[in-house]
Amino acid sequence: MTELIKRLMFTPSVSGREDKIREVIKNEASPYADEITTDPMGNLIVRKKGNGKKIMLCAHMDEIGFFVTFIDDSGNIRVSPVGGVNAISASYGEVVSENGTYGVIVPESSNDVPKWESVYIDIGAKTKKQAEKKVQIGDFFVPVPKFRKLQNQRYVGRPFDDRVGCAILLEALKEVKSDNDLYFVFSVQEEVGGRGSRPAAFGIAPDIGIVLDVTATGDKPGSKPMDVKLGGGCAIKIKDPSTICSPDLVSKMREIATEEGIKFQNEMLLFGGTDAASMQVAGKGVKVGAISIPSAYIHSSCEMIDMVDIKEAVKLTVALSNKL
Repeated sequence: MTELIKRLMFTPSVSGREDKIREVIKNEASPYADEITTDPMGNLIVRKKGNGKKIMLCAHMDEIGFFVTFIDDSGNIRVSPVGGVNAISASYGEVVSENGTYGVIVPESSNDVPKWESVYIDIGAKTKKQAEKKVQIGDFFVPVPKFRKLQNQRYVGRPFDDRVGCAILLEALKEVKSDNDLYFVFSVQEEVGGRGSRPAAFGIAPDIGIVLDVTATGDKPGSKPMDVKLGGGCAIKIKDPSTICSPDLVSKMREIATEEGIKFQNEMLLFGGTDAASMQVAGKGVKVGAISIPSAYIHSSCEMIDMVDIKEAVKLTVALSNKL
């Protein structure tokens, strides 16, 4: 499982440029799928056919990053953020482009709170001509991927958001044995407003939608109060600012988790959102729920997860696929 997560993490694919990660996931899923399609938005849809309920299980493939907007005469590269990237946490971090060019993201002043209009990427170029040999307008950069084991079963790195969700879906795809008609959807452009999952849900018209994504924790200094912690098990979402999950589905998810002896927590997220929001309002509407993976320091260069939570999320995903 850790090798799969690492393989997904080390394939940079910012929102709108998910081609490379889509191919990696497609290769992983192919031996276990009855049908694989890519829709016009770029969502990868992996189907396991059945005669029961139509269930859409969704995790997003894209990650936060930066698009190149301008290169000045000195070879400094101006960028625009993609998704919820904090200029403070991104500053002085290493970045890498889609073609493997490394650089560092730097604020113009170390005395002021950085804003995106005063941030640039330095790839070591001395002139615009040198920089243009490596980078073009419209190219993307992402914070350098990393994956390191810490104490216990905890790992630090990026982008766990949401490559761990993709890994969980792939693992569940291998294990599930269900009469339900299952659609494992690896969505695009979640980080810029859940743009991919909505048309995917419209096309599939599922009876039930389940999203897998990371969530915050309340067990670190300075974190917002919430009843989720690293290592406490996967979290069953009740609501976040973008979604109120279907109450009867939440109850059923808790019931199945309890029956199966799966360690879970209750999630009430005070900020952010997931693909569940856009899935919920697709077509005639979809009954949605979400399995969340606790992650400290989300959207930073050093996100943290606990493998206990990921293993429990796999168990719950398989159980829901079989029992809903």
